[in-house]
Amino acid sequence: MSSPSNRFECRWQASRLLLVAYLFAQLFALGSLLALDLPYSSLGMLLCLAHAVWVLPRHILLTHRSSIRGLCRDEDGWQVWSDARGWHRVQLRPDSLALPLIVVLRYRVQGERWARSICVPADSQVADVHRRLRVRLKFSRRRWLAPE
Repeated sequence: MSSPSNRFECRWQASRLLLVAYLFAQLFALGSLLALDLPYSSLGMLLCLAHAVWVLPRHILLTHRSSIRGLCRDEDGWQVWSDARGWHRVQLRPDSLALPLIVVLRYRVQGERWARSICVPADSQVADVHRRLRVRLKFSRRRWLAPE
């Protein structure tokens, strides 16, 4: 019987389905603000557009330097990849979710108070890599431990 490997690495790219879902939600929000006669609906539309300017390059299109595009597990724990910081250690949170269509990674960077999230849809990776990511997240030993 062989011992399970502690080493795991995967990367992902921008998802077309996530982009379509986000644009649909934005159009719905903007259309609702246009249809309703609210006193500050123009402010709401401006906030929707500002949100799109912030979220699209960082979380949807993954073109910003700080975009997280990889996950790695080794003897030292979990790490995420971005062009700005390279590999850096994180602590996965227990409310992470691994479903067949999407993986939602919740993590906390060492030294920071708040948790962050990453959505990894199935179309952003090869099917086998996405399946291995889901299995690793569900059955990895000591996955919620803080990095040392």
